[in-house]
Amino acid sequence: MNFDKELDARGLNCPLPILRAKKALTDMSGGQVLRILSTDPGSVKDFQAFAKQTGNELLASAENNKEFEFYLKRKQ
Repeated sequence: MNFDKELDARGLNCPLPILRAKKALTDMSGGQVLRILSTDPGSVKDFQAFAKQTGNELLASAENNKEFEFYLKRKQ
């Protein structure tokens, strides 16, 4: 999947991945996609809730070898 910016939040625990993603999204334009890498298992539910609360769209999420990958599309 194509993305405009990447955030490496591996090794960070809740709520840091969400806080860093929120900060990264503020520097992006509407419709751009942020790719987030995380090792925090709690981030799966956190990013689902974050997308609902903020209006940003969670395009995809995946787990590979205890690493989580998320694609968030910034709201318009």
